[in-house]
Amino acid sequence: MQLDDQLVRYFGTADLGALTPPALASGIERMKVDLGLETDRARRFALWALLFMLGSAPDLDVTFEDEADREAARNFMDLSDQQD
Repeated sequence: MQLDDQLVRYFGTADLGALTPPALASGIERMKVDLGLETDRARRFALWALLFMLGSAPDLDVTFEDEADREAARNFMDLSDQQD
């Protein structure tokens, strides 16, 4: 998955700053639907990570059945916090 490709897929542009609040909300909703339908672990994690960066990620226990995936998500969150 390429980040720019995903942004264009869900938001119609790779420039999130150009989005109106309703367009952002609509793209996030589509991402959440796809996250719920996705069965590939790597693609599921990538969708969750993008939602996390947008401040809209669902809870880990709801998103990931596998403990290893939840731990990877926790590590991602920790690494993201260190970047601030």
